[in-house]
Amino acid sequence: MTIYIALLRGINVGGHHKLKMADLKALLETMGLQKVKTYIQSGNVLFESNEDLKQLGGRLEDEISKTFGFPVPVILRSAEEYEKTIQTCPYPIGSLNEGESVHLAFLEAEPADEGVAKLQAYQTDMDEFSIMGKDVYLFFRHSFRDSKLAAQLPKLGVSATVRNWKTVTKLAEMVKEMA
Repeated sequence: MTIYIALLRGINVGGHHKLKMADLKALLETMGLQKVKTYIQSGNVLFESNEDLKQLGGRLEDEISKTFGFPVPVILRSAEEYEKTIQTCPYPIGSLNEGESVHLAFLEAEPADEGVAKLQAYQTDMDEFSIMGKDVYLFFRHSFRDSKLAAQLPKLGVSATVRNWKTVTKLAEMVKEMA
């Protein structure tokens, strides 16, 4: 069995697309997924499955839409991919100054060069990014919420969902507990 991390985009934000994690967990269990665990209300789910990643992602999106009545993009990573993503972070996680933060945007697919070029126009000495495959590492020297760079991620042209580094590492801990 493979451990997967499913990152749902755009749920429980600003009162829109409300989805209780208990209901999501129950749905995934009825789909035959094993050891389903959720973390906070922003749509982070871990589970085990023998299914292929691409097939599984489509099935999750279809079932969530059918059950809850609205579309939810789902970004999937295997536990192995997820760990590699954490290990290759180019920013100084252990020595951030006050106000600095690192976030990770998980992409559905690798962005085209055209999209990357559009995003580069928003990189400054206060906000920077590094793209490695289907992951965008975001380094903010001030506030994520006030960042012009963060708001421009759709320019990459692929579906993305962002998590702060605390959530990223908590999910990694949960993977280790499952293994």
